[in-house]
Amino acid sequence: MGRIDYLHDSDAPPANSVVPSVVAFVRDGAGRVLMVQRSDNGRWALPGGGHDLGESIADTVVREVREETGIEVQVADLSGIYTDPGHVMRYDDGEVRQQFSLCFRARPVGGSLRTSSETPQAGWVDPADLGGLDVHPTMRLRIDHAMDEGRATPCIG
Repeated sequence: MGRIDYLHDSDAPPANSVVPSVVAFVRDGAGRVLMVQRSDNGRWALPGGGHDLGESIADTVVREVREETGIEVQVADLSGIYTDPGHVMRYDDGEVRQQFSLCFRARPVGGSLRTSSETPQAGWVDPADLGGLDVHPTMRLRIDHAMDEGRATPCIG
C-alpha cells in the first residue's frame, strides 16, 4: 500500500484516523544508526510502526524493529513525542492518518540484519551519511532529537 506524507500543506486531505505509532533510534557499537527504506513511500526512516491492542508500547518497539530488520532491541528511553496535526499521511486505501508518533532510543541485543516486505532495504548508517538518504523532514527531526541524548524529551505538535 502506498503512502503520501503532507506537512503543513493546504492541499492535504483531512485526517480520518489517528493510530499511535513508534519509531526506534538504535545505534550499534560503532555509533551507526539502524535505518530502513520503507516500501510504502521509498523513503529512509527509523524502524517502527503502529501500536497493537494488547501490547505495551515498549513491546511495540521491540516487535516493529524485529519485524522490519531482524534486530532484537531493548528499549532505553523516550526521546520524543510527535503529534503535529499538520502532518498527515494518505494511504491508498483512503485512510488519512494524523501523526501520533513516539520515538524511543533502544539498544541492539541480538538478531541478524535482514529486510522484510515492509523494508526492501535495512542497514546501519553512519550519522555523517544520513544527509545522502531521502529522509522525510519529520523523521530527520526525530533522528536529530534522539542523537542529542542530553536534551529534554521534546513534545512536538
